[in-house]
Amino acid sequence: MSSENRAAPLYCPYCGEEDLRPNEASHGAWECHACARVFTVRFTGLLGRAVTR
Repeated sequence: MSSENRAAPLYCPYCGEEDLRPNEASHGAWECHACARVFTVRFTGLLGRAVTR
């Protein structure tokens, strides 16, 4: 599956800034140019039960 079909994160999970770019060294990784962190976002799965609030 190519990364072109995946949604891009809207903000950095560490500092909240929106200046993100794909990281060329790691597939699926993103660079935050505000806090200089590189991170990935991964879908783990669905819950086996309904979530009630």
